[in-house]
Amino acid sequence: MKNRLRRRGILTTVTPRGTDWSLALLVAAGVVSGLATWFAGSPGGAWVFAAHAVAGGCLAAVVVVKLRRVLPRVAPASVAALTLVTLVLGSGLVWASAGSTYLAGYSVLAWHAALGGALASIVLAHALARAKRPRRRDLADRRQFLLAGAAAAAALGAWAAQRPLQRALGLPGAERRFTGSYDAGSFTGNDFPTTSWVADDPAPDTHPVALAGRVRRQLAVAPAELDRGDELTATLDCTGGFSSRQAWRGVRLGALLDEAGVEPGAAHVRVISRTGYRWSFGLEHARGLLLATRVGGEPLSHGHGAPCRLVVPGRRGFQWVKWVERIEVHEDPDPGALASTVLSSFSAAGRGRRTDRR
Repeated sequence: MKNRLRRRGILTTVTPRGTDWSLALLVAAGVVSGLATWFAGSPGGAWVFAAHAVAGGCLAAVVVVKLRRVLPRVAPASVAALTLVTLVLGSGLVWASAGSTYLAGYSVLAWHAALGGALASIVLAHALARAKRPRRRDLADRRQFLLAGAAAAAALGAWAAQRPLQRALGLPGAERRFTGSYDAGSFTGNDFPTTSWVADDPAPDTHPVALAGRVRRQLAVAPAELDRGDELTATLDCTGGFSSRQAWRGVRLGALLDEAGVEPGAAHVRVISRTGYRWSFGLEHARGLLLATRVGGEPLSHGHGAPCRLVVPGRRGFQWVKWVERIEVHEDPDPGALASTVLSSFSAAGRGRRTDRR
């Protein structure tokens, strides 16, 4: 009897509601931190990736508690949920350790994100249908607090030990960037992966790049005039899981802004692709960005955004706008930029149809 109670000790420490709410909150933390990684491209944002990993470790610990509780009366739904959680955690671990791996034509990182989204949807639906309001003892019990702290400490320790262990074992994960991305074709000119945020695939085009908005003089700069010898070495870090450091050449965006003359009150710059894809930057930040026409001494290929693409050091690849057609100066940021990164793939230009813009 004593051994039985000892085995059940952790179950009586964590209440059923405490377990369920912990699972829900940790899944939410994993989703939020996972989405935040898309916007963390500089070393200062490394803590976001650490938080995502620690949330995953804590989730694994709580799943063990949940499994021990439901195992005597396990149901098909519980088995399915546990399988999904295991796939989410396992795919993240495989990507972080085994290198750039693919399954059915998609990277394991893409599977990790898709499975995480499915898990979040199921947890949300379950919470809306069956969640019970937590009681005081589900939240304020000292033993539960200590157990939660122990789980967090263990997850943090596992995250800290991950890289040294991978190096000791010679695993590819030891060489990945802090973002989790693996090197692909650094300093090889155009010989690195060509990807788009969703599915933009415009037809080749050589129209001038326009600069308009809150400027004293509008510009229309031919592609050949954009190669002014300005150089910048920067790492393109794609949320799809690869990174590539390249030497880019073209013209500083600040030079074009000075040529056009920015009007008082202007504070934001929108860089717009011919597909409608766009992103907004603060004016001072935008001045240091590069409109690249060449990479590694080679003319930029169409797949990489020819005739010119934006180079944004310290930001993830989806903000490096390709096939730049227009630059606009505004007083306010662009609230529709994020939506444009999806909608552009459904536009006529984004699908590769030529459009008459005369």
